[in-house]
Order: sequence, then structure tokens, then C-alpha cells
Amino acid sequence: MKLFIFSILFLFIYNCFSQTVFVDRIDPPFWWADMKTNKIKLLIHGKNINDCSVKTDQKNIKILKVDKLESPDYLMVSIEIPKTTKAGKYSITFSKNNDGYLYQFELKDRIKTASKGLSSADLIYLLIPDRFANGDTTNDFIPSMAEKYFSRDSAMSRHGGDIQGIINHLDYFKNLNVTALWLTPVWENNQPKASYHGYAPTDHYRVDARLGTTEKYCELVQKAHQKGLKIIMDLVFNHVGNNHWLITEPPSKNIIHNFSLFTMSNFKDATLLDPYASQFDKTIFSNGWFDTHMPDLNQQDSLVSSYLIQNSIWWIELTGVDAIRLDTYAYPDQQFMANWTKAVLNEYPNLGLFGETWVSSVANQAYYSINSGLKNPVKPLLPGITDFQLYNAISNALTKDFGWTDGVAAIYYCLTNDYLYENAFRNVIFLDNHDVSRIFSVVNEDVEKLKMGIAFLLTTRGIPCLYYGTEILMKNFANKHENVRRDFPGGWTTDKIDKFNSDKQTEIEKDIFYYISKLSAYRKNNPVLQTGKLMQFVPKDGIYVYFRYNSDKTVMVIMNQNIDKKIITFEPYYEVLRSFSQAYEIISGKKISELKQISLAGKSVQILELIKQ
Repeated sequence: MKLFIFSILFLFIYNCFSQTVFVDRIDPPFWWADMKTNKIKLLIHGKNINDCSVKTDQKNIKILKVDKLESPDYLMVSIEIPKTTKAGKYSITFSKNNDGYLYQFELKDRIKTASKGLSSADLIYLLIPDRFANGDTTNDFIPSMAEKYFSRDSAMSRHGGDIQGIINHLDYFKNLNVTALWLTPVWENNQPKASYHGYAPTDHYRVDARLGTTEKYCELVQKAHQKGLKIIMDLVFNHVGNNHWLITEPPSKNIIHNFSLFTMSNFKDATLLDPYASQFDKTIFSNGWFDTHMPDLNQQDSLVSSYLIQNSIWWIELTGVDAIRLDTYAYPDQQFMANWTKAVLNEYPNLGLFGETWVSSVANQAYYSINSGLKNPVKPLLPGITDFQLYNAISNALTKDFGWTDGVAAIYYCLTNDYLYENAFRNVIFLDNHDVSRIFSVVNEDVEKLKMGIAFLLTTRGIPCLYYGTEILMKNFANKHENVRRDFPGGWTTDKIDKFNSDKQTEIEKDIFYYISKLSAYRKNNPVLQTGKLMQFVPKDGIYVYFRYNSDKTVMVIMNQNIDKKIITFEPYYEVLRSFSQAYEIISGKKISELKQISLAGKSVQILELIKQ
């Protein structure tokens, strides 16, 4: 009898426990009152949660739809937040079998910090947080995270750089006249190895603990704004890390692209434009994986698309970032990317946006931008792109002899294609970045050629971007990515040399730092190099001449790629020069009293502000 009673009691306790309703996660975890985006989809996670009924008071939060997903541990609850709803905590009840769970979903007051956006008036500084500066040694190694090896001696492991390290050096950026900081992704990357770069996210709603906290990231944005610096957030939509919680516990098999055998992308962006492309090749390009540890997201799935769009809006609203850089823009579903852009710009019309378009031609780049006229069926709304074709042309100009299409002629021909863009001034231009060889190595450590590249970068059209360390001559080739992602010397207290300190820089490093800061200061204070019109002349004999001009000023730029000194006569440029009699050289301050000819040293650039008669 006792055994019978014990068995009944055990089954009763077991059934009560097994039927207990508990929600352990809701994404997004909170929202804001008075948002244009007031219809959102809550992804609910909890053991056997999809058997639950869901209720609210329907006055402050209205339930529009409840979707059961393939996994019994998920629900998708579509809600509407009426415009009359005030900030506060509102109950959402999950119940089944006379058991219930009350979740307090919070609506916050909006911060109402308007995005400062991004424009050709800006100068961007790109850095990898883990490799820039270590401001908090307590978060260098987190035992609970998957990566168990921490060593600065290993190129693939974490090195300890973090958000606090960036905060500690905000004045350094000001000394370079930088106006915007682009950090590679700060989302949690809880992968077992090579997680430092940030491009294999494992949780879209968490900052990686080794970089800091969400609060610390918000602090960075706030303190950067106080210094007059903008923050650009780097977002990844194409893929995630295979340790992402939605991959290890998938709500549906359709959230990623699945193949019977592992299939990588063919990386052939041209398939999306090719009028003769097979659907097979297009599918492999868009749906193939980047790597074995990077599952490819299916943005055509409504769960995935809503999740990613809401997540972006959540971060923008929470942090007040000024711009978004969109990683691997060509690879996700293009209709999704257009929908994402429309949704985000609807909420934040002044937000800066540019997409990574590491593709094979100018037309391929422009294809993804707004109003290109290139018959893109999804009608993209993307304002600007990363201008890899101009990057290629700059590299050509600095490394190849002058020819019909080589040397400085490569720059000329690249820019002649700007008619393909609605506004090429919104393109982000660069000498190098975290994926390609460092510019100082590309030019064979030739300081004069480096100055030529810097001069062009800061005087041509577009939004210039410096890669961290260029100003102190960091070098290496990208035969392995890690080679161009080394630590900034001085970012760690144990570093023997501190390059943040000008006294510890070599004379050549000081010269380059001064050159950048001098020219960037002029650019910052003179709109002619920001928004002024561009006129270029056909290069001849290795000489490339172009002008930036507006109603107030005209600047003449002369590039001599030849090794030898050249005498340049001004007669071919009288179309512009006829209104001017004198000029002064921006870097040296030297005055030119007569505009007839000029002697230009080999491998050099002259930047002249023209003076009217």
C-alpha cells in the first residue's frame, strides 16, 4: 500500500514538474513605446512552450498571431503596440493544463538621440577591437566560453583588446582628425577558435563578454559623441557561427540553407547580373556557406527576416549608433536586403548605410546601390558601397608603370564609371582594410608612394577610410588574414613600445602621422574636399591632374607617378585655371606666385589651393 501511495505521489510530482510553464528567453528582450515599428514578432523559447496559449490585456499589447514552430520549444508571437501605449512593463501570460507563466515585457521610453549619419565630410577609422587596445584585463579570458586558448602569441586566438581600450584612446582619433569609428562586429562570437574578428556571431542580442558588455558599448557611443566622433556598427546577415544558439537549438530546419552534402558558395557575384547565368550557379552563390563553421542564413524564411530586421532596429535604438556597415552585402537574399534597408530607413531616415561589395567590376558594385539604372529587379535602396574597384585602381596606380589603362590611368578610368551611381560621393573609399594586404607592404614600404595614396584618398570623391595602423606604418600581406590584423603596438601595458605616444614613434612614422593629420585637418575644415565637384583630366606621361571645386574654393591635385622629377605646364588646365593667378601648397604652405609651370618630384603629389586674380 505504501509503495502504491509513493508511486502515485511520484507521478503527481513528476507531472506537475513536467507541465510547469517557463519562458527562458524572448527576442527581442524589450522594445520601445512610440516607435514607427510597432508590430514585432517575439521569438519565445522555453521547454515545450509551443503547447501554450498566449494572452495579454490586448489594450497595451495586442496579440495578432501565435505561430507554432517545428521545435516544441519555440513560439513566434506577433504583437502590436498601440501608439497610445506608454513605457512600462506589461504582462504576457503563457498557460497550459492549468499552469501558467507571467512574463513582464518592458517597453522603454525612447532615447531620441538622432543619428548623425555618414557623409563625404567624414573620415572613417576602421579597427578590430580585439587587436587595438586592452583597457580591461579582467575580461581577457572567460572560462565559460568555448575558446579555451588565450595568447597574444597566437595569430588566431583572442588577444584581449576590448571596448574600454577604444574608449581610452578617443583623443588619439581626434589627433588624426578622424570623425567616425568603424568597429568590426561586437556581437558575441562564442566559437571554439578564431572568434576574435566578430564575423561568426553566436548571439545577436549580446556583446561578446571578452569585449565588454552592452552597457560598455553604449558608453562608447556616448563618449565618442561627446568627442565629436561617430560610431559605425558592423552587421552580418549572411551567416552565423555554428555555435549560435539558434543553430544548436533550431526553431526550424528552414532557418539555414541545407544541402545533402556540405556546399560552399562559389563566390561568383556576377551570377546575379549575368543574363546567361544558370539558376544552379545563382543558388550556389547565394545559398552556399562561407565556411564549414558558418551556416548560411535563409533570409527568405519569415522568422529569419523578421528576427534580423528587428535586431538591427533594436541595436540602433538602444545605442544611438550613427551608421551601419553591412557585411558581405551581395550574398544574402537581395529582396531581404531591400526590405531591411526600407525598414531601417523608415525608422531612422538619417542613418548612414554602406554595404560591402567585394565584387568583380564597377557595374557589379553599382548594381547593389540605389537608382543605378542597372535593372536590379529588387530596386535596392542602399546609399553607398565599399568601393573595391577604386581600391584596385589605387593599388594599380601605385605599383604599375603608366600605360593606357595602368598606373594613374587606372584611377581615371575607374572614376569615369561614376555615372553608374546615383551619388558616388557616398561610396566608402580606402587604401586597405582587414581583408587585404596593408598598403605600406603593397607599395614595397615606399614612404613616398604611401603619401601619394594618402593624398589621393583624402582629396578625391567619397568617404575616406583609414585602416588602423596605417598612420604608424603597420605592414604585412594578406596571404593569411591574421597577418594584417596584428596588435596595435602600445595597446597593451606590457608592450615595450607605445605607438600611441608620439615620442615613441620613429621619425618616418611621425612624418606619416603628421602628413595624415595635416591633410585631414584641411579636409575637415574645407568643404571643397568633402562635397566639392570633381573634374579630372586624361592622364599623360604618368601625370594625373584633377580639381575639386565649389563656389568658394578650388583645389588642384597633381600626381606624378614617375620616378623622375617632372616639369608640369599649366596650359592644358586653363579651362579651370583661367580665373586664378596664384596658389599655395596645402602641406608645406609654400606660395606659388605664377601659374605657368611647376616642378614636381618623382613619386609625389602637389595639392594646391588656388587664389583668384
